[in-house]
Amino acid sequence: MTTYSKLFRSPYAVPNGLQMTDDGLWIVDQITDRVMLVERDGELDYYGVPKMIREIPSDSSNTSGMAWGEDSLWLAANGSADKWRPMRNHDALKSKGEVLQVDPDSGQTITRHPLPNGGGTHGIEYDNYDPGHLWLTTLKDQTLTKMRISDWSVQHIIPLPYTRAHGVVRVEDGVWVVHTGHRVIVKLSLNDGAELDRITVPDSQPEPHGLSADPDCRFIYCDASSGSVMAIQEA
Repeated sequence: MTTYSKLFRSPYAVPNGLQMTDDGLWIVDQITDRVMLVERDGELDYYGVPKMIREIPSDSSNTSGMAWGEDSLWLAANGSADKWRPMRNHDALKSKGEVLQVDPDSGQTITRHPLPNGGGTHGIEYDNYDPGHLWLTTLKDQTLTKMRISDWSVQHIIPLPYTRAHGVVRVEDGVWVVHTGHRVIVKLSLNDGAELDRITVPDSQPEPHGLSADPDCRFIYCDASSGSVMAIQEA
């Protein structure tokens, strides 16, 4: 049986990406595009938010997805942020998503790449089973795209079963993708995108957006609407 428990309320109002690491849990805010490292298991304060370890700015915009790999944060800039805040010179443009490799200590941009074939993105994952690659939700084509980082070239594309794909988690025998509007987290074949398994998040639980593997439960996810950070467990 699948169970859900609230870990805490995000310190940001609109968390739309999170990533568990050895140092703690990274959470990114879609409005300000700031990124915070917080304690995953620390004592919660009066407001029900975790203790901050450190916080960094970023050059991302409308950030919808985050990954960790090669000692860097990878932020999915889902195009322009003018819906949320005043534009900045380094923001991505409308309908032209980008991927930023970010220094986790300073927030400085290390590399910056356009989303293949344009459009937006809501999810990103570093492939720890095939290092040097990223998986991106490429929403314009309703696909999941595997990119080789060294030359930023497309290596593989699989179809996605639903629209509004968000968080991505690569596992040894497949890849899990959140489909927020349908409230499902679907495990897909790496070869052709065939469905291998699914988790249906009931309406009684916060809506899934960002997704991360976690050592203490099956997955953790964040809800950009309520700010909740949730654990998914198998009883």
